[in-house]
Amino acid sequence: MLFFRFELERRGIRSPDEFLPPYRKAAARLALANVDPAPKTFEGWFYDGRRPQKAFRPAIVEMLGYSIDDLWTEVPQGATPDFVPLVGTSPIASHTEPGVDLSEMKRSGAMAVRRARNYVLQADRDRPGDNTLPLLHDQVAQLVIEYPRVPLSAIWDNLLDAQDQVIFNLETGKHRPSQLSDLNFMAGILSFLVAKGFNDMEDREQARTMSLLAAAFAKDAEHPGLMALVNGLQSLIEYWADRPGDALFYAQKGAALSSSLSGTVGLWLLGLEARAAAVMGDEGTVRTANLAAVERRESVELDDLDQLGGLLTYSPEKQAYYAVEAEALLGHGNAELSAQAELAVQGFSDRENPNWAFGDLAGAQCNQALVLLHSGEVDGAAQAIRPVLELPPGFRNNGIIVSAQRVRRALMTSSARTAAAARDLQEEIAGYAPRRPALPAGTQR
Repeated sequence: MLFFRFELERRGIRSPDEFLPPYRKAAARLALANVDPAPKTFEGWFYDGRRPQKAFRPAIVEMLGYSIDDLWTEVPQGATPDFVPLVGTSPIASHTEPGVDLSEMKRSGAMAVRRARNYVLQADRDRPGDNTLPLLHDQVAQLVIEYPRVPLSAIWDNLLDAQDQVIFNLETGKHRPSQLSDLNFMAGILSFLVAKGFNDMEDREQARTMSLLAAAFAKDAEHPGLMALVNGLQSLIEYWADRPGDALFYAQKGAALSSSLSGTVGLWLLGLEARAAAVMGDEGTVRTANLAAVERRESVELDDLDQLGGLLTYSPEKQAYYAVEAEALLGHGNAELSAQAELAVQGFSDRENPNWAFGDLAGAQCNQALVLLHSGEVDGAAQAIRPVLELPPGFRNNGIIVSAQRVRRALMTSSARTAAAARDLQEEIAGYAPRRPALPAGTQR
């Protein structure tokens, strides 16, 4: 069966009459005219596997969110498809130019880049030279930026490859003494990201083990900020494993280590401390940690971790998101908190913002739904969580699923739980899960 047919049947579409309305909406979004397929044309795609003519492709891609190449790939019987949804690309740009699809061009181009990079790295293996470290630096920086913005499946192989390259350069012992700290620093960051990846895939044991290795590299790099960052990751792992006591321990350990640092890692640890304490119902610690974070924000001076960005910096948007989550976990809801929750959502609504992360946006939306529920606003909560429930399965990482299930549990204890809207929302969230392992990250940061 083609993935095209699989995806349509998953959406309950099996006939031309069912296909045309969403297809026309997609065409309208792209300002395309007179591109309706005839019923027999659709049946040729659906039943016979005929590839559509180029005039139809942009609307199909816009409607389904996958490239034509992926859609017209055979899916073995009983297998679960594992295609990456398109993110931030124009379906028109991908399919109006003659020749090879843009997605295929990017794949083949990436292979060429990877081959050339590996050649240079191999050539420098006797001793890392002037080419190796800059290439590794660029790769690490790119992965740090990409991690919270794309599905994990899109970067996982590159992440493991980069980690392997750095560790190889460390284990050969052929590096210059002046390069040792730099290599350990990169190994620590990459191990941090790999551990985060395992956590997003709900493999807690591998995440914990890799976080210990990240801590070892950070220590060898003699980098207190990175050491504190790894403590934050360890807190994060336990937080999403529903072990708030352990999460609080690691957050406080990292907060103590980062107390004299100027970057934002110390603020993140205070936010982690507040969230863990909130799960335990410790309002005093929540208040103290959040107040300390607000005061400390005034004197922040961005350090080398912040300069890398991505998961390694704690933006004001994320600080607001964490603060609202702690209050929501305590069961609080009022007009003032609802306004703060709305601001947190707005902070992550601009995809052009360098601090944007789909997981953070989804987490902020779930928190907003919780605050509204605690305020007795079921309809508002349903509207707030709607974008989360419509996320493509490949983006539903463990943190997003847990956050959505929190809303469901709050619905079950709400005074409005018997209302039709509340019951419908409970049922919808109950079935909220990815078709495949979670792929990546923002909400779990």
